[in-house]
Amino acid sequence: MSLKVTLGILATGLMLSGCMQATTYEATNTANFKPRDKELMAKSTFVKTPVAEPFRRAIVEYHRKEAPGSIVVDSDNHYLYYVMDGGKAIRYGITVGEEAMAWSGIAKVGAMTEWPAWHPTPGEISRLGVPSYVAPGPDNPMGSRAMYLYSGGKDTLFRIHGTNQPEYIGASISSGCIRMTNEDVIDLYNRVKLGTIVVVLEPKHGDSPFNSQMALQGGGGNVTY
Repeated sequence: MSLKVTLGILATGLMLSGCMQATTYEATNTANFKPRDKELMAKSTFVKTPVAEPFRRAIVEYHRKEAPGSIVVDSDNHYLYYVMDGGKAIRYGITVGEEAMAWSGIAKVGAMTEWPAWHPTPGEISRLGVPSYVAPGPDNPMGSRAMYLYSGGKDTLFRIHGTNQPEYIGASISSGCIRMTNEDVIDLYNRVKLGTIVVVLEPKHGDSPFNSQMALQGGGGNVTY
């Protein structure tokens, strides 16, 4: 084997080693769940599909300049980042809206709710044939937590919330809201506060150091919540 090839293999190994060290996957800590969380999540009827590895919650290197404590949503790559100190961030996999239904811009968390009810918009009621009100619970499409995004002092009608369809994490199929697994949204909810800045990057402006474009097992279909 030539010296050039040998050095190339060693360099690739070091690069892969660096990538592995830069990503630390985090398991869900159920100790942070409230009794109501444990009760309702135990009653869920949906299949608890494992999230594909690229979309599992992880602590990663963070190269952008947003302040610690802020949230950045990279819809292109289906990631939400919670920015921490020291050039790190918690990266969560998300489901986002189809391009025609996506929202982008800078907002603030204007309200926060545990186990929210769902009040579909008139457009959703007409398009999806859903009732005007869905009570809180494990099978509610809003999931275990909701953070309501406000811009200019007004509700954008977009939310960061849980989901009862974890199999679609990493896909673009919702009505525009940002969906996370119920476990991940509880984790994020416990970190943020009212007034937290949320930056939603414009479509085609994804800025993740890791590109997650991949075919998901069980993804796709016409799910429209």
